[in-house]
Amino acid sequence: MRSTILSLSLALALPALPALAQSPKAPAKAGAAKPAPSGAAALEKKFKLKPGAGGKLCLDCHGNFEQTLQKASIHTPVRARECIGCHSPHAASHGKLLADEPGKVCATCHGDVVPAKAKSAHKPVAESKCIACHDPHGSAVAKNLVKPGAELCADCHKKLVEAASTAKRKHPPIEKSGCVACHDPHGSAKSTRLLKAAVPELCVGCHKVESAFFLGKHGNYPVGKERCTSCHDPHGSSQAGMLYDTVHPPVARAACAQCHEAPSSPTRFRTKAAGAALCKLCHTPRINQMMEKGRLHTPVLQGDACIACHSPHASPKPKLVRGNLVGVCGKCHPDTIQRQERSPTKHAPVANGECQSCHDPHSSELPLMLVDSNPINVCATCHNWEKHASHPIGVSFKDPRSKNLTLNCLSCHRAHGTEYKRLMPAPRTTDLCVKCHEQFKR
Repeated sequence: MRSTILSLSLALALPALPALAQSPKAPAKAGAAKPAPSGAAALEKKFKLKPGAGGKLCLDCHGNFEQTLQKASIHTPVRARECIGCHSPHAASHGKLLADEPGKVCATCHGDVVPAKAKSAHKPVAESKCIACHDPHGSAVAKNLVKPGAELCADCHKKLVEAASTAKRKHPPIEKSGCVACHDPHGSAKSTRLLKAAVPELCVGCHKVESAFFLGKHGNYPVGKERCTSCHDPHGSSQAGMLYDTVHPPVARAACAQCHEAPSSPTRFRTKAAGAALCKLCHTPRINQMMEKGRLHTPVLQGDACIACHSPHASPKPKLVRGNLVGVCGKCHPDTIQRQERSPTKHAPVANGECQSCHDPHSSELPLMLVDSNPINVCATCHNWEKHASHPIGVSFKDPRSKNLTLNCLSCHRAHGTEYKRLMPAPRTTDLCVKCHEQFKR
């Protein structure tokens, strides 16, 4: 999902390690007390090391670091030959003789990279995985980054970065500055998704929303305080105006007044009707078709109706669906999504957000809004059950556990997942079989 997944993997500069940095000092005056040793000198004294054994002597054995020291960006303690700022000179409980866990070592000098009361934090930072983005010694890339710019972000956000780089209409800030034009790579105190400011505050920093040109492009509606990303893809698009790939026809024509009151109205953003009544102005046949069936999906009848699942303006998904159905359906059915996440065997339609493969999202004559009255037919759209097993199923075979049921796929499997393998409701196959074949119980 491209539209709102905006958290990108790029990191800011690591500041110099103040506790370890060496700086020239004026000669001490006669009779003055000697200043306490600091930096590497203090650590050398602590470990009773010879002068220079805190780092300079390390190069006698670790000569490959001479190449590191030639790189464009060098970590400050490495440049100052202060290895014991991060590594223990004798022994350690952590790999590479680190004095502590890697993230904690970094935090001794860089503990403020995530702002206080952050509204969002980058996952590698939150998990103290600094070296996922930074080389702790040196790099050919500024800020000690292991890769340049978007190439680094693509390690975790490959689809998003590829889409931005191949978009017909590219967002100029991305082309000029990359992901960090809008995102703070460590954490943000101002917005979710690592944004440097909330939308639209972030957008109006570049776009002159009061200009006649801008207003004309938006049907003369003053949208400068509205959420820009409800219509526009901030990473790039194939549509004019960087609208999402699927655009509601009135939006594409800048015919906002088709659904909203006139731009001159004091309540200009109010819709001309509420809920499904507004959508029915254009989609009468489709809505009538939904209403004719015996079972209606709750959102169709309640509250915002259609826009509970569909965007009224534009969307990166077909049919103006607000996003991946794992998220859209999961808002009302979190138990189903959570069950799938716990299941050792993932059912592809649920995991991939293809709920409509089995359920009608609007209305149905069938229980559970299924697309077919026979579960075998629903499963057979993906599974060739005749090759799957020789166990008898179908309307001719009664379920021994209930004479009101016939044997079908759901007799042995749970479509949304279980805590056991193969979507089974029992830990072992034999535990399931003996529920019907009691003569084989032990």
